[in-house]
Amino acid sequence: MIKMKKTGIALVALSIGLTACAQTVTVDNYYNKETKKTKDGTTKDFHYLWTDQEMSGFSIFGETFLKNGAKALTSLAQAPTPQNLKKTDVYIIVDPDHVGDNPNPNYMDEKRAQIIADWVKAGGVLLLMGNDEANADLKHFNILTAKFGFTFNSDIILAVKDDEHFDDGGIATAGSDLFKTSKNIFIKNAASIAIQHSAIPVLQTKDGKNAMVRVKYGKGVVLAVGDPWLYNEYTNGRLPARFENDKAANDVAQWLLEQAKKVK
Repeated sequence: MIKMKKTGIALVALSIGLTACAQTVTVDNYYNKETKKTKDGTTKDFHYLWTDQEMSGFSIFGETFLKNGAKALTSLAQAPTPQNLKKTDVYIIVDPDHVGDNPNPNYMDEKRAQIIADWVKAGGVLLLMGNDEANADLKHFNILTAKFGFTFNSDIILAVKDDEHFDDGGIATAGSDLFKTSKNIFIKNAASIAIQHSAIPVLQTKDGKNAMVRVKYGKGVVLAVGDPWLYNEYTNGRLPARFENDKAANDVAQWLLEQAKKVK
């Protein structure tokens, strides 16, 4: 296993008492709330978090936001409300839990989905990262996505058996206005995305299935992809050099922050 280097990210607590900080990027820790036991017997949150520096974490992605001008990285361990969403510019929800991840998952519902949609409509920037159905709760997650004109499908695209078949997860990004520097990336075992209205494709597989979509919604914007593909395992240099996930992480962070600036 590759040993992750320490990044020195300063994690800012998101709470009702804090004032809003320009270009704040918040990762959800409510719909995705996985825990594990440490060597000393304590329990800690992990998986797709800024503070997680192992293969499972977003510490590298977080550093990319900071390098592109974000002022703070926060996590939101409570259900989204109009009050706490006002404190962020970019909100990221990744791999929502089912009972296999968390015996008591916090499922998306109509009330919270509408709160998030209203926040986007007012100018929020939302990144939604799904997963294949065996590893995420897509049923309830789609209550939210449907408000923006798309849903995650119960299938698997870009299926990769093992490290000998990396190219099965390859997808070209050259020519995309979002991916300004990366030309070829790796996404593994993603859910495809069905467009009902409004959303437009950003990345498609060779057989025309949507791997990534985006949609303008009121003053804000939503970007969605069928896998949490920018976690440390796939941005730390482990992939063959032909896959530019590190550059793609920079492209995505830069694009999201640019969208947030447009509504300021």
